[in-house]
Amino acid sequence: MARKRYKPEEIVSLLRQAEVLHGRGMSMADAIRQIGISEVTFYRWRKEYAGMSGDQLRRLKELEKENERLRRAVSDLTLDKQILKEAAGGNFFSIRGPQVNAPLVASPSGATSARRVLLSEVSVRLPHDGVRGAVGSI
Repeated sequence: MARKRYKPEEIVSLLRQAEVLHGRGMSMADAIRQIGISEVTFYRWRKEYAGMSGDQLRRLKELEKENERLRRAVSDLTLDKQILKEAAGGNFFSIRGPQVNAPLVASPSGATSARRVLLSEVSVRLPHDGVRGAVGSI
């Protein structure tokens, strides 16, 4: 049997319905059974959504979504910082020639383009010995 996924608004409605039934003199276990959920689910939901209105619930979901977006942004920036730190500690001279040794200037458009430039600068190339190596013949 497939489990039903309740939306947060439905959860708050079911919690209120159980409280109303309990207020009318029905035992809590009977009220929970009548709304069609288990006691464990009821108490778990009550712990999470206790006393919330619809507006507060919508605001909670908006904040969770914004928090997730901000966490993703922080992780991207942390990755950029680590890449730049590793490149700054490395050897700035290349066997490819002087055009690569030009100073790295980050564009105002953001760290993503700087990351692409940096990764292309740090890439390793095998010296050309006049014979196609194993990489070139694949």
